[in-house]
Amino acid sequence: MVLAGDVGGTKTLLGLFTRDPRRPAVRVTKSYPTRDYRSLSALVDAFETDLGEALAVESVAIGLAGPVTGATARLTNVGWDVSADELGRRLGAPVRLLNDLEAMAHAVEILTPDEIVELQPGTPEPDGHAAVIAAGTGMGQAFLRRIDGRFTAFASEGGHADFAARTDREMELARQLRERYGRAEVEQVLSGPGLLNLHAFTHRGGECVLVTDLAASEAPAAVSRAGLGGRCQGCTEALRMFASAYGAEAGNLALRALARAGVYVGGGIAPKILPVLRSGVFMDAFLAKAPMGDLLSKIPVRVILNTEAALLGAAICAAQLPAD
Repeated sequence: MVLAGDVGGTKTLLGLFTRDPRRPAVRVTKSYPTRDYRSLSALVDAFETDLGEALAVESVAIGLAGPVTGATARLTNVGWDVSADELGRRLGAPVRLLNDLEAMAHAVEILTPDEIVELQPGTPEPDGHAAVIAAGTGMGQAFLRRIDGRFTAFASEGGHADFAARTDREMELARQLRERYGRAEVEQVLSGPGLLNLHAFTHRGGECVLVTDLAASEAPAAVSRAGLGGRCQGCTEALRMFASAYGAEAGNLALRALARAGVYVGGGIAPKILPVLRSGVFMDAFLAKAPMGDLLSKIPVRVILNTEAALLGAAICAAQLPAD
């Protein structure tokens, strides 16, 4: 048995899986509010308590929403410091820490047809590279380089790169973001909090009765619902701006990775806003990169529906570790 984790800024998933390097089968998973716990060790303690039995695992892999340096990591939006050595001593098993998008990338090759939705079929190159982009509490990006015929996942912190405004409206948005944060970065637009930044921008400081008084964790979903339902013009514009900027950034990533084997759109937001992603606004922005439009038109673009893809990817990594 292996232990896998997907630690995000809002939610953490922990799960026990069979030790299968191809596709580990889940035995049990549990979800926890990340900020309700002081550390990853405290979360593991809670998981063990909920299981009602001592954790006995052969190996562990944890995907974390932040940069990983060797055997240590720090969550960007929570401020936790995580040590693989400390967790390994606690569990008596080898532990690997990896970026959460790197973990998600490990699951790409084994996703089944019912776990993805195609936005563009493209013409995938069997020997090509791929990339993963995911908006949730934060914005993550990862590369899948084809090495010796196999995908190898590489993490990045591309979500914290500069936001590239393309229109007069987006330039106005970027100016407001600079005034508020000191700089405009991708994550300030493409994430749950980013959608709220767009909402504030499209409402020009005015109130929105559909979102007012909601907790910050609930407000992005409310904006999405209102935008999809056409119940608020400002919410609809915010959601369309989000989808357009998402497509543009996915296209940027496709060019940087030369992702001829495909771009995968993961995270918690994409499956919830599929209608607007499939409306054309996402792909129009993805393709609007002359003189590279023809190249981009051949790249498959797929939305990952499996909301536990990063957890599954972490389980794959755990299964590949040598057992103590």
